[in-house]
Parts: sequence; C-alpha cells; structure tokens
Amino acid sequence: MTFRERVIATFERKPLDRVLWQPRIYYWYNGRTADGTMPERYSGMSMLEIYDDLHASPRYSPEVLGLSPFATETDDTVRAHSYEDDENIVTTRDTPAGSLREVCRKGRGGSGGYHTEYPVKTPADMEVMKYILEHTTFGFDADAFAEAEATFGSRGLTQTYYPRSPYQRLVINYMGWENTIYALHDHRAETESFMDAIAQSDDAMYDVIVNSPVRILNFGENIDVHINPPDIYERYFVPYYKKRVEQLHDAGKFCHIHMDGALKPLLPQLNAPGFDGIEAATPLPQGDVTLEELKAAMGDTILLDGIPAILFLPQYSDEELIEFATRVMDLFAPTLILGISDELPPPADIEKVRLVSDLVEDYTISGD
Repeated sequence: MTFRERVIATFERKPLDRVLWQPRIYYWYNGRTADGTMPERYSGMSMLEIYDDLHASPRYSPEVLGLSPFATETDDTVRAHSYEDDENIVTTRDTPAGSLREVCRKGRGGSGGYHTEYPVKTPADMEVMKYILEHTTFGFDADAFAEAEATFGSRGLTQTYYPRSPYQRLVINYMGWENTIYALHDHRAETESFMDAIAQSDDAMYDVIVNSPVRILNFGENIDVHINPPDIYERYFVPYYKKRVEQLHDAGKFCHIHMDGALKPLLPQLNAPGFDGIEAATPLPQGDVTLEELKAAMGDTILLDGIPAILFLPQYSDEELIEFATRVMDLFAPTLILGISDELPPPADIEKVRLVSDLVEDYTISGD
C-alpha cells in the first residue's frame, strides 16, 4: 500500500499492510533552517524531499508545502496596518465599529510566536471583533488544493486545520486565558454573546468545509486541561464539537482533534463529541497520562501520533525510543497513525525519525 492508501484505510477501518508513520517535522525543519544548523545530509532539501529520504508520510499541506485549501478574506471596511521591529509584529485593525491593536512576539524559525498584547480587552472590543467576523469570508482555494494533492500524490492525503472553536479562539487568538476567565466572571453575558457570534460566523465556514473535497479535517484546538478544565470542556466545547462532527460525518468526511496538553482529568469525556481520531495526545514521560490510560479512554478511536517528542532528543537512547514506539503500536494498531506528539523539536536528532521508519517497516500488525 502507498502512504496515501494507508491514510484512507485507517480512517475507513479497512485492512492495513502496516502502520502508517506520519511524523510532523516542520518545527525542526524551520528551526534548523533559521539557525543554519541543518545536518549536511539534508542541506538544500525541501521538507518534502526530507520526508521521502526518511520514508515517512507528510500530513498537512500548509506546513509542508505552504498550500492551504482554505483561506479567509476580510472586506475593505476593515483596514489592517502592521509594522515590525526586531522582536515584535504590531497590528492595528480599524473598522466603523472601532479599532483593535495586538502585538505578537516573533517566533523562532517562522514558528509563529506568541501574543504579548491580545486584540480583545473589553466588552467594547468584543463588538469590534464581531464586526470583523461579520465582514470576513471563508473560502475554498481549489487551485491550492489541486496543487497540494498533485504534489503529495501517493505520499499522503491533503489534510488541513482551520479557525478554532469559540472558547479556544478567545483563549489563544483574541483575549488570552487570564482575560477570558476574568471576562466570564465579570461580563459573562457579553462574553457568552461573543462566543455565540463566533459560532454563528462558523456556520458559513462549515458550509464551505462540508462542500469541499477535503476528506479529513483537523480541529486544531490545542486542548490542555489547565486552560480547558472538565466543567469548561463540558459546557463550552462538547456541544459545539458534537454539532460540527455531525456536519462533517453527514458530508462523508472524517475528523480528528488536536489535544497536545495535559489530559488526565478530561479522560472520562475525552471523545464525547465522537471524533474519528485524537491527534497529538501526549503520554508520559512528557504528558500526564500513561499509554494504557489513554487507550482505555479512547477505545477504538484512532490515535494520531503517540510518541512523546522528547524521546527524539539526544539524551534519550535509541533503545528507549524503539521500545516506546513498539508499545504504541502494540496498544493502538490498527486504529493508529503513528507520529510525534506534538512535533519534532529543533534540537532533536532527525536520524531517530529514520529509526522509527525502519521499525514500522518490520512491524506486523497483530492478527495480520
């Protein structure tokens, strides 16, 4: 089977010849490129060429090829202005409803950075962001999708992610965790109205998604129990997810969710929404759950990834990595797309990825 065929067979629960190995290496690649520390063997290679050399499958076209099947566009009533200094990117958005300002610290190697000032700080700012959402369209880029599909070919299936759910967008994109908690305490009605407005704007987004040819979608949520405790998860996440998962399933699509943080208190309701898979769930010694606890909570839900990223760092032996990867396959295959939870860090030894490639080639799925 090709890598592409294994992706499809895993989600369709059809027989597999071997486990699919799909590590995400873009963070390592961008960091090494920015620092000028790319190993000589890979000097001058594209990320896709490195995947081929490692005998591994790529997952996301936006991070591997710079091609996203989806794009957002804001109309000309929203005027954005940005400038950069050595450390920050400052963006101001002016609208008829008011203005918003945000500051992001530049990321290492183009990895994204983080907010030092969020755009939404007050209930009045929420109204401005509502205006921006009302004047933003979400569309499908057929040319980018076709190019990604052609370039990936037998290497994998074009998958992608898109804007987060309402609460998570407040925490990560619009307000920050602390401001979100204070807003829910001090201005609950306005904050919940803001989340409702985000959810309503997502209706148009999902109309585009379900009518697109993209077969596998990722809820790129970055779930962590420290910012998404069980009561918050049950109140603000599960109802939203159930609605969206049902839409995707009704359209014949598959979906998985990115849960890369601490998860133990969430295990009883981890997959209450009915996702086909859970991506990046991180077991001990990096996360807070054992592989066995994760398997008990997930049942036959597909695990995407499963090998803690720290095991690819030089201080961990090859034997420790191989032993752990084998345990993941023994517990989860065939409902498994083996990968790195969450991404390969820049200090990692890339040759450890090749070790897992060789292991997967020789691994026999139980019952085969």
